[in-house]
Amino acid sequence: MSAEQSSQVVAARAPGKVNLFLSVGAVMEDGYHDVATAYQAVSLYEDVHAYPADDFSVSFSGRINTSTVPTDGSNLAIKAARLLARKTGYRGGVRLEIEKNVPVAGGMGGGSADAAATLLACDALWGTGLTREDLVRLAAKLGADVPFALVGGTALGSGRGDRLSPALTTGNFTWVFALAEQGLSTPAVYRRLDEHREKHALDISPASTVPQVDPNVLQAIRAGDAAMLADSMHNDMQVAALQMQPGLSSVIELGERSGALAGIVSGSGPTVAFLASDVDSALEIQVSLSANGIRTVRAQGPVSGARLITE
Repeated sequence: MSAEQSSQVVAARAPGKVNLFLSVGAVMEDGYHDVATAYQAVSLYEDVHAYPADDFSVSFSGRINTSTVPTDGSNLAIKAARLLARKTGYRGGVRLEIEKNVPVAGGMGGGSADAAATLLACDALWGTGLTREDLVRLAAKLGADVPFALVGGTALGSGRGDRLSPALTTGNFTWVFALAEQGLSTPAVYRRLDEHREKHALDISPASTVPQVDPNVLQAIRAGDAAMLADSMHNDMQVAALQMQPGLSSVIELGERSGALAGIVSGSGPTVAFLASDVDSALEIQVSLSANGIRTVRAQGPVSGARLITE
């Protein structure tokens, strides 16, 4: 490490996401599922500051409770930094300080945003010079949502969700997110979905082997039509998340009674995403939910993917 490098601090920012549509295929022999999803990056950001160090460490700040987030080698940001070091032959380490604004275990890709921002920050800090395409390929090794946190915008995801294709989007969409007090484990939600499908096999259609995004979703985002999008949003994971946290049903009902065009569990949950017609409507939804003791945040989408920032 050069003297110039040792004095550097690099900061990167990556967004959380909402799944506008999520179709989960049948469970495969390896226990995983293919999915078809439409991602949208939203203006809730994870900020990662990377400092030169001899080993790898991470700490957290911000308004999100991070008491359940590991700070050892199992942390996704640490995994991202170590993966980049192995890939490039870098022999040093990094000290990561992360300001969290995306809910933990909330279905909004906060950990994936941490990993994406870490890849970008460490690449700049260490001078390893990887292209954005190189970083996206590395990101796919870390988790299905990490590549999207790098790419941002609105995109379709297939395979495990990591094979991305950009989706043309017009205008902006306004979101209100209802935050749950307790997170959900994504693998646990998948297991509950598989159990639900098996239990109700005679009553519901079998899961697709090749899931697809509803064309109406693509039409709605292309037209920038929030009402049309509200009519076509769907999440296969929602039934499992509602079984694991039954109170989410009343949250969705309250938000929709308060003026939301639609409410949907984001990803594996338990965050509930409400699509609003405009900012004024979003404020009314927030007031109503807050009056019932539900914490909320408001955001816009789509926004850009991970990027370096200066402070």
